[in-house]
Amino acid sequence: MSPTPAAAVSVATTAPTVLGAPECLWPAGAALGEGLLWSPREQALYWVDILARRLYRWHGADGARQQWTFDEEISALAERACGPGLLVTLRRGFALFDPGTASAPTYLHQPEPDQPGNRFNDGQCDAQGRFWGGTMDFACAAPTGALYRFDPDGSCSRHEHGFAVTNGPTWSADGRTMYFNDTVRGCVFAYDFDPVHGSLSNRREWLRMASGDGVPDGMTTDAAGRLWIAHWGGACVSCHDPVSAAELCRIALPVSQVTNCAFGGDDFCTLFITSARTGLDADRLAAEPLAGGLFAVRLDSPGRAASRFGG
Repeated sequence: MSPTPAAAVSVATTAPTVLGAPECLWPAGAALGEGLLWSPREQALYWVDILARRLYRWHGADGARQQWTFDEEISALAERACGPGLLVTLRRGFALFDPGTASAPTYLHQPEPDQPGNRFNDGQCDAQGRFWGGTMDFACAAPTGALYRFDPDGSCSRHEHGFAVTNGPTWSADGRTMYFNDTVRGCVFAYDFDPVHGSLSNRREWLRMASGDGVPDGMTTDAAGRLWIAHWGGACVSCHDPVSAAELCRIALPVSQVTNCAFGGDDFCTLFITSARTGLDADRLAAEPLAGGLFAVRLDSPGRAASRFGG
């Protein structure tokens, strides 16, 4: 990988230690696993299969599994600060869903009525409780995707556009840099982030993945500010210094299409990882029997809890 300079953020040059090999917790055979969210109040992990339109929950104490099926694609999740259930992105926009009642999700906003070929993909909340979600071309070809900010008061604003596939975002430890992936171009962008106004500026190329190393998919930040990036087509998750983008370590997976990563567990030292089997031919599926599975690996240092949606 060839990093490019970025503006100064928190420095974390020490490489973390990976404590053993990844374990497959759930060989779900997901077409497109994504949407990882650890719930501290439930001590459970939520994740999704976007293309199968399913939401999964894995309980940390006993490994119990639950799932819900939707009428359209579900892609990203956040717990709510002011009510039960989850804020989710469905194919067309932002909605509320309560796994406790399992009633139909309620749409809050659909920002792209003029883009029927798009769907929502990845997303996360910033520390102020605003949800940032990206759209993409369902065929992963046309640059019709954009990045939206959905606020707790129900307002929605577009901040970036021109992407075929969007992934992320995540933030630096001090909350003043946002990272966002242009997956098709193999590039991670960094932006100056104004946490008060929720605005972006000074976009620059922070990391471009080398040929043969896959492309950047979902990502997260640990408590030290290091970035962890899933490699679609690269069979790994890599860890990077937030300033230089230098690679500090990588975790190899027995699947090629690694889609997302998030920290959780009671001490937040477990990195959960999703994967996908969509697009793999019979030979590749035979070589990757765990493709589409949910994995976990232990580290010597913690991540941090996902921010809750403020509404």
